[in-house]
Amino acid sequence: MFSRLEWLIAGRYMRARRKEGAISVITGFSLVGILLGVGTLIVVMSVMNGFRAELIKQIIGAQPHITVYGSGQTGVFDYDDLSDRVKTVPGVTRAAPRMEQTVMASGESDATGVQLRGLRMDDLRNLPGVSDPEWSTGSLDDVENGIALGEGVARKLGVTLGDKVMLMTPPNRVVAFGKIPTRRHYTVTYIFRVGYYPYDNAFVFLPLEEAQGLLNKRDRVDGIEVFVDDPDALSRKNDDPVSSAIIARGGAEHFPWNWQQSNGSFIDALDTERAAMFVILSLVILVAALNIISGLIMLVKEKGQNIGIMRTFGMTRGGILRVFFICGASIGVFGTILGVVGGVLFVTFIHEIQAFLEAILGIPLWPVEVRGLSQIPAIMHTSDVIATAAVALVLSLLATWYPARRAARMDPIEALRYE
Repeated sequence: MFSRLEWLIAGRYMRARRKEGAISVITGFSLVGILLGVGTLIVVMSVMNGFRAELIKQIIGAQPHITVYGSGQTGVFDYDDLSDRVKTVPGVTRAAPRMEQTVMASGESDATGVQLRGLRMDDLRNLPGVSDPEWSTGSLDDVENGIALGEGVARKLGVTLGDKVMLMTPPNRVVAFGKIPTRRHYTVTYIFRVGYYPYDNAFVFLPLEEAQGLLNKRDRVDGIEVFVDDPDALSRKNDDPVSSAIIARGGAEHFPWNWQQSNGSFIDALDTERAAMFVILSLVILVAALNIISGLIMLVKEKGQNIGIMRTFGMTRGGILRVFFICGASIGVFGTILGVVGGVLFVTFIHEIQAFLEAILGIPLWPVEVRGLSQIPAIMHTSDVIATAAVALVLSLLATWYPARRAARMDPIEALRYE
């Protein structure tokens, strides 16, 4: 497609531009702009992929994939029988009765609202986010005679292992003069950090029987939490095979509510933001590509005499077009390659770069209170790298086409008339 002569002339023009200040500066800015645009886009897309994957991992690791509720407001009474029926559904790995309610927790220095969950000890030990968290202290086995707190809850209450925490429920006991709340004190025996800020700052765990007594619901539970082997296959409309089977075996008096339905708007927001960031950062590459147009137009004007001479000696319009097309495309190709390499390296060593910058600046670059995660997540998908490189190359080649075509259409007589 490109002859050796065309490559030779284009290479000479590229080298000669170093002596031409304005053209050289524009070319340099174009190359750097494409490099930064491609590298930044790869890094941002990788961080957003990691952010989404990490949040979903924490959500489905510390919370049930499906919760089966009763159709009324009273809860589930036949919870052991219902758990056994749900366990027989293909794809279900675990089903367990659960208590859950918002209560007030008071510690040494403060009080705060928390989300109380009650599970049987065997089921609590099988909860991945709590039994195998990012960080923990104490023993999960001791929760049978105490309470487990998220790290954020413990920090708010100012308590540590061995301290006492008081839980107070909404009014749930009827006495002679009305309803009163239930208050009980528990020893902190386990503190955990899942790594998902809203979870670590809200949840506390008690054994199921103790939670039933505290909430004055000894004959029932609030729902059945269900874990499946493929949570991504669950549908927000409950029309997937697992949800449909649970509805069939649970009966009309029970209904499933899965993690997709609970967090659907949040996941949609992440996906929308990811698509928007791709479009916005692609504009950076577009701006750099427009600089290619400026540089090539100036080069065409500078090389007008050369173009006239080459046409006089028999070079075709197509040959002239390809010469200048090579000049512009080289900027886009090299900028894209350097940007891909830089972006991939940055994502690969992002945690080391984060630690280095935090050590120099002395401030956290990724505050857990704001971001909800303890470190910058990054997952690089090959499809994102390919899409980014394709966008950069297409924009660069399109930007190159106009000035190259303008050079090809230049009249050799007009180019040489005043020379």
